[in-house]
Amino acid sequence: MRKKNKNIILEKVLVEDYAAEGKSLARVDGKVIFIEEAVPGDVVDVRLGKNKKDWAEGRPFYYHTYSKDRVIPFCQHFGVCGGCQWQMLPYEKQLQYKQKQVQDNLQRIGKLTLPPFEPIAGASPTTHYRNKLEYTFSNKRFLLREELHNEEITSHMNVAGFHAKGLFDKVVDIVECHLQP
Repeated sequence: MRKKNKNIILEKVLVEDYAAEGKSLARVDGKVIFIEEAVPGDVVDVRLGKNKKDWAEGRPFYYHTYSKDRVIPFCQHFGVCGGCQWQMLPYEKQLQYKQKQVQDNLQRIGKLTLPPFEPIAGASPTTHYRNKLEYTFSNKRFLLREELHNEEITSHMNVAGFHAKGLFDKVVDIVECHLQP
């Protein structure tokens, strides 16, 4: 019978770097830990969801200290919507991490030797700059945790929005998106 790895908690983990898909990276006793909703420089307690031999995934449930790079996200849907994953970082840091991710993937996975890169040319302005977004439509709205027990709020309504983070069968009703004018 397989051993369950439920409720393993790692305490005071220093987040070292960014990994792919909006996750951060830490190392504990030589093991790589991918952490959602964390910024390099954060010190967090992490509850593991997946725990493999060489790597694990988890979410912070307590922040001991916040990174000096952390900023307050400007979107009311941040953390629920599956869209912008790095709003808790200044835009310049987002560009640096995205460039690092591309270089790492080409070198490590693609085994390519790369010439020096020019820095990514960011958008100006950094909000309301996209001319196209693809919305999802549903007849059932995704309810937030604080809405679940409120009898006055119903999920049965037509909505246009984006998929809830990590849930491709749930649609978040987007009141305002800062990507499109």
